[in-house]
Amino acid sequence: MKTKASTFDKKFDDGDSIIEHLDLTKARRPAEEQKRINVDFPVWMIAALDREAKRRGVTRQGIIKMWLAEHLQAGQ
Repeated sequence: MKTKASTFDKKFDDGDSIIEHLDLTKARRPAEEQKRINVDFPVWMIAALDREAKRRGVTRQGIIKMWLAEHLQAGQ
């Protein structure tokens, strides 16, 4: 069902939900897109990552992402 732009704008301006008028199948967050990379780590580093990940209850990938995000945010 199509909605006039003026009706859509009024709903939005009034704080009403407009979600039913949006096609979210193609919605994306450009800054949150994922890209796969490969990184080689020494065995001792992987063991240390695994220990810390287990201690925190996250995966190895999770701890790497957490630490990288913390480090990158601290540098801003």
